[in-house]
Amino acid sequence: MSDRSVDVLIVGAGLAGASCAEALRELGFDGSVLLAGREPLPPYERPPCSKELMRGESTPDDALLHPAEWYGEHDVELLTRTSVMKLDTDARTATLSTKDTVGFDRALLATGANVRRLRVDGGDLDGIHYLRALGNSASIRADAEQAARVVLIGGSYIACEVAASLTALGKQCTLVMIEDAPLSGHFGDAAGRFFAGALGAHGIDCVTADPLARFEGDGRVQRVVCESGRVLDADMVVLGTGAIPDVMLARSSGLELGETGGVRCSQTLETSAPGVWCAGDPCEYDSVVHGRRLRIEHFEVAAAQGRYAASAMLGETAPYDEVPYFWSDLADWCTLESVGPAERWDREVVRGSLDDGEFTIFYLDAGRLAAALTVGRSDDLEHAKRLIAGREDLGERADALGDAGTELAAI
Repeated sequence: MSDRSVDVLIVGAGLAGASCAEALRELGFDGSVLLAGREPLPPYERPPCSKELMRGESTPDDALLHPAEWYGEHDVELLTRTSVMKLDTDARTATLSTKDTVGFDRALLATGANVRRLRVDGGDLDGIHYLRALGNSASIRADAEQAARVVLIGGSYIACEVAASLTALGKQCTLVMIEDAPLSGHFGDAAGRFFAGALGAHGIDCVTADPLARFEGDGRVQRVVCESGRVLDADMVVLGTGAIPDVMLARSSGLELGETGGVRCSQTLETSAPGVWCAGDPCEYDSVVHGRRLRIEHFEVAAAQGRYAASAMLGETAPYDEVPYFWSDLADWCTLESVGPAERWDREVVRGSLDDGEFTIFYLDAGRLAAALTVGRSDDLEHAKRLIAGREDLGERADALGDAGTELAAI
């Protein structure tokens, strides 16, 4: 027996969940919608946490997806500080952390991800931070006010973005990573050298191919020790070591999980339980664009999947076929954009000039375009998306990708 029932239950009040609720109303759905999230705040954008919010250029209110009154005006019931503790997909009931039981007709799992915490000696010292939520961003900024030297662990988006933001605040930042260059794990050596140069030009040191061994300090972190024995003095540390999809509820509900640790979904983002969809970080779906299973942790993808899930709930049967798009800012020094992603590639073709800081790298796998990265040439990405979706062997046409005299539209 349930205490009450709703037409659509959305589990998780992040970008994916909020985008689903918004799209349902935009598509004319007039049934009841319950959006339940564990965070104390209404749905908000996470990118500012490592960028303008951390630099003090915006406020938490600026990050909110909608004004507080939007939810009432659109008849979306928003429950903050509320988790779904149990989901019975057969009985179509959900037990909330408030002890209420809610019946539902359709549901979306948009439970996001949790930070990947490192288990290393000294990891419990004060002054060591992870970044996932608005509150983490405020804590890092506050701690940085008294810090001169900041060490960041990781060579991907979060570590690089935070390093850029704290450098803009006058801090001396050092990146420690297992990669050979920042962002090279995503985009290869040539791009990695470019990003290392962009960061280095603003005083950020990169310690590469030298994993973290431990932290040292007396109550508070004072030193970072790498596996090589290198010792770095640190007034504080920020870890950008990735995230783990939150599938606790999915697992306990008996939903099928995928090989990447996410929730296994169909081409329409439906889980193994009919009438239950998944979107955002935990969604591992059968991609008709890539010809393989895919799970992506990026807010643009979360928004797109949330919108699609709304249409699927209302009868859309065509597969989710959006080519994933990503972007990242390194302070106001550099904006990178990409489409893809590539699982692997065997050739890179450059259009423009890495030396000049305006370029696109096209990543090919067995003659097909698998991904593209651009800095300063955003228009190239629309053509890249077309070629990725087409999944054609480009043959000799691939050479023209790097020829500035050939229009991409002609390829």
